[in-house]
Amino acid sequence: MTVGRLLGIARHDRPRGPMETVERVRVTRELGLAGDYRGAILPGKSGRRQISLIEAESWAAAMADLGADVPWQERRANLLVAGLRLPRQAGPIIAIGPSLRIEITCECDPCSRMEEMTSGLKAALLPDWRGGALGRVLADGEIAVGDEVRIET
Repeated sequence: MTVGRLLGIARHDRPRGPMETVERVRVTRELGLAGDYRGAILPGKSGRRQISLIEAESWAAAMADLGADVPWQERRANLLVAGLRLPRQAGPIIAIGPSLRIEITCECDPCSRMEEMTSGLKAALLPDWRGGALGRVLADGEIAVGDEVRIET
């Protein structure tokens, strides 16, 4: 089994709002990451974009390509993981801490907002899912920076 660590947690309470990093947070099927506006599943929606994950190694590679030093949370991802390669397809389950389970639903395609931060960042995040993955919460959990991250299926 591949095992990594949760290095960071970030959220924003409104569209285009500032990112806030936290040390621990509750994550639920109904609301996603507590305090993050994107996590709640709206009526008629699937929740496939409920939570976002990015690999520390992919972010570092993009920063090296650009010769930049932008903090990871400015990517607007919720969870920063290290030490494992996130799946590059929909379906696998990511386990974080004792109970949180997230189903990977799709790639987190970098948007034009990345260009607002650093010229070339969108292109640097395009190869090999460097921009991260999106997921749907399957099982609730309390998570904290330092928790174990596993790929279950």
